Amino acid sequence: MPDDPAAGDGASAPADPAVQELRRFNRFYTNLIGALDYGRHLYTPFTLTEARVLYEVANHQRVDAADLRASLSLDAGYLSRLLGKFEDRELISRARSDQDPRRQRITLTDGGRQAAGLLEERSQDAVGSLLERLSAADRSRLMASLRTVRTLLDDDAPDTLTPPPGPKAPPSAPATPEVTLRTSGPGDLGWMVERNAVLYAAEYGFDLSYEALVARIVAEYAESFDPALDRTWIAELGGERVGAVMCVRDSRPRAARLRLLLVEPAARGHGVGRRLVGACVEFARAAGYEELVLWTNSVLGAARSVYQRAGFELVTESGHHSFGQDLVGQDWRLPL
Repeated sequence: MPDDPAAGDGASAPADPAVQELRRFNRFYTNLIGALDYGRHLYTPFTLTEARVLYEVANHQRVDAADLRASLSLDAGYLSRLLGKFEDRELISRARSDQDPRRQRITLTDGGRQAAGLLEERSQDAVGSLLERLSAADRSRLMASLRTVRTLLDDDAPDTLTPPPGPKAPPSAPATPEVTLRTSGPGDLGWMVERNAVLYAAEYGFDLSYEALVARIVAEYAESFDPALDRTWIAELGGERVGAVMCVRDSRPRAARLRLLLVEPAARGHGVGRRLVGACVEFARAAGYEELVLWTNSVLGAARSVYQRAGFELVTESGHHSFGQDLVGQDWRLPL
């Protein structure tokens, strides 16, 4: 939940109360965890960003520089300088990736593992000290509230919340809507064209050329559809269509392409994107494809997060002007 420290609260137009409350929370929590002076707060030589990079490298089996840049939304130049500093301090080693020589594999040294372990220990102690004064009941309330925040703001959060210990809700309490997936039927492809055009125009300012592109993709899919190699899923929440994705043959042999991932705004926070991408990956593997690829744009932050957590790796990115906007296109790949 980033905050803009340069923006003041004295705007001429009345501010959205939800925006104000979230910014107040950001300022409170930033101060609470000592984010502005993280090294002194935990008695370490690392800034918050440096600590986060070490954590990511220590807690994933394979980490490439491109993965770190995408997952942490870091500038490429800044990340390169940070990794160079780590290498000078003999915390990491860098080498070409075995799977893709264009990518740079990051590995912790023994000294790096010790530093990451010490950071983890002190972080655990710092958070534990915040919770010491809370009763068991208050801890449960806090955990439920934090899960609620993640579920509402993170599209990759679990579909449902785990309720805190306590009395069960009365039988009359409304049930959480269930996310279900099905393959496409009559009318679904037309709905995908319409919703892609409407949402991308409203959220990113895409012009009519984007609707034309989506219509061509959908038409090509319908005309050359092979049920053994192509598939479209529709996500429903409470019986209503709220998302979609396609898995289609790519021009390269033994490769499939993920296309037109869409999640309606009202359904975000229910794990719809995660479920759709997961179905696409499972189908591609079962169909015998050797890799799953996709193209997206850097402005689609929530989608990129879903792709990375599904195991996709950023391969290339380049600027372009499309759909009436200046964008940065990205190619992602998942070996199957």
